[in-house]
Amino acid sequence: MPKMTKAAIAELFRRLAAANPTPTTELEYHDPYTLLVSVVLSAQATDVGVNKATPALFAAADTPEKMVALGEERVRDFIKTIGLYRNKAKNVILLSKALIEQHGGKVPEDREALEALPGVGRKTANVVLNTAFGQPTIAVDTHIFRVANRLGLAPGKTPLAVEQGLERVVPDIYKRDAHHWLILHGRYVCKARRPDCPTCIVRDLCGYKDKTVEVATVKADTIA
Repeated sequence: MPKMTKAAIAELFRRLAAANPTPTTELEYHDPYTLLVSVVLSAQATDVGVNKATPALFAAADTPEKMVALGEERVRDFIKTIGLYRNKAKNVILLSKALIEQHGGKVPEDREALEALPGVGRKTANVVLNTAFGQPTIAVDTHIFRVANRLGLAPGKTPLAVEQGLERVVPDIYKRDAHHWLILHGRYVCKARRPDCPTCIVRDLCGYKDKTVEVATVKADTIA
């Protein structure tokens, strides 16, 4: 896959920004803490599935103190429709305790501190730093990994390699919102099994050789 040129990358993000000037996560949250919990719950799960479970959970516990008081068993009951819910419930309680004991109940604005929390990896930290605190981090999930490689935007064999590649090539004015645009593009247009190339606003900039095409339906003449 040929790499996109600097001019093509700038034009790609210009178009994505014009189409969606204020992108954000599709996870439902109220503050940095509920965002952190939602992102932890979203690992190997869909945002839609997480959003079905979290309103009731956050109505019962929307602070680290309330979550710890709620207890792991009750958290499991609220999130049992989400994959890996037992381990996630354990991590939610453990990270809530860590926030209370180490950060005064507040979510830290620091990558190292975030990644030290149970259940929080680099991608989760990047989402929180970007969405909650406005930092220009780029969280690479499966959608961004696919899109970056498929378009030739920032090819890489690992999520970290793709993240580092995006950090190098995304123009500074677009870095704050870049991962939101790319996630949404991968989720709804540049899909894994059948990308919707005919409706893609950056199709002409993309080097993907196996683009899908519209199938024309021809109505045969009937013979009387």
